[in-house]
Amino acid sequence: MGERIQKLISAAGLASRRAAEKMIIDGRVKVNGVTAVLGQRADPSTDIITVDGSTLPAPARLVYIMLNKPRGYVTTLRDEKERKTVADLVSDAGTRLYPVGRLDMDSEGLLIMTNDGETANALMHPSHKVKKTYLVTVTGGDIDGAVRLMSGEMVIDGYKISPAKVKIASKGKNSAVFSVTIGEGRNRQVRKMCSQAGLTVKRLQRISQGELSLGDLPLGKWRFLSEDEIEYLNSIK
Repeated sequence: MGERIQKLISAAGLASRRAAEKMIIDGRVKVNGVTAVLGQRADPSTDIITVDGSTLPAPARLVYIMLNKPRGYVTTLRDEKERKTVADLVSDAGTRLYPVGRLDMDSEGLLIMTNDGETANALMHPSHKVKKTYLVTVTGGDIDGAVRLMSGEMVIDGYKISPAKVKIASKGKNSAVFSVTIGEGRNRQVRKMCSQAGLTVKRLQRISQGELSLGDLPLGKWRFLSEDEIEYLNSIK
């Protein structure tokens, strides 16, 4: 029966499953010398799979790490503007890893990176509604009113988002720190929620994703996930 080709490419650490699908659509993948089609299955023990003419390597050792991303780094492996990337911070991890989801350049905190495309897709897929919690430092506006607004239904970029769980972690005269938990991951969603509530974001840090917590991991550093954390990721698939 075999496996879908995009899954085999992802398991080999060559690309994420979504990128592998594009490779197939673009005609870059062949099975036994014949151009593959999306949805096709193959058995690497009996079939010869090539990408751009090179034989697909054996499945890579699956690696899962957590990075505490600092500000000033883009969440990609390379950047055409030559900005600093998260790949620079994990170059000593021993293998090529892909970020799971995104944190914009001005945001920081928990970022999972892996060469397991199947797990990455599961963690990001909207159907799994993996909760993400952020600590957000804000200034301006009516803090209490903003909490009420952000806790209800809001429309962001024309899309009605699910209500967030918003709590005040600390509050000063003209500033506050919110804990914001969302089950969606729309582009710059938390920043846009704050802006709509009349607040200016001074710092945004992701501190948890599902059952994975940043803890005391130093800024700019990474660590391998524990067996329990990997087991949690596998349970999402």
